[in-house]
Amino acid sequence: MNETSAREKYRDIIDLPHHVSRTRPQMPVRDRAAQFSPFAALTGYGEVINESSRATDARQELSEDDLMELDIKQRYLLSILDQHPEITVTYFVPDEKKAGGSYAVKTGELVRIYGYERELGFGDGSRIRIDDIIDIQSTVFEGMGE
Repeated sequence: MNETSAREKYRDIIDLPHHVSRTRPQMPVRDRAAQFSPFAALTGYGEVINESSRATDARQELSEDDLMELDIKQRYLLSILDQHPEITVTYFVPDEKKAGGSYAVKTGELVRIYGYERELGFGDGSRIRIDDIIDIQSTVFEGMGE
């Protein structure tokens, strides 16, 4: 059916004015357009894609020498713990949603070493697992021949 024959077929109604209800309000254009918005069949799929593309770091394995140096520093800190030395700790934070994680740095006053839990306790109440630590820096180590 071509355009001319379609026009002829509906000639009796094609030029009638658009009907406007007297009892019902007109739908806003924004709401009318929403009827034709795309349907998201896979709800949450975008978030999954974003999460999988988020980069994480692998946990760094320390050498025997690095582990020995950390052990020496921790023993020294234990011996001067009553002085509440200020230390800077670099440690691994495991990611809660996927393999890997990120590295963080914390500087603070060391107030306690929790031997059983294997954690360092800071003056602000935070704790860091000893097994996640890759480096400890402090001015108190300067006399140790670092």
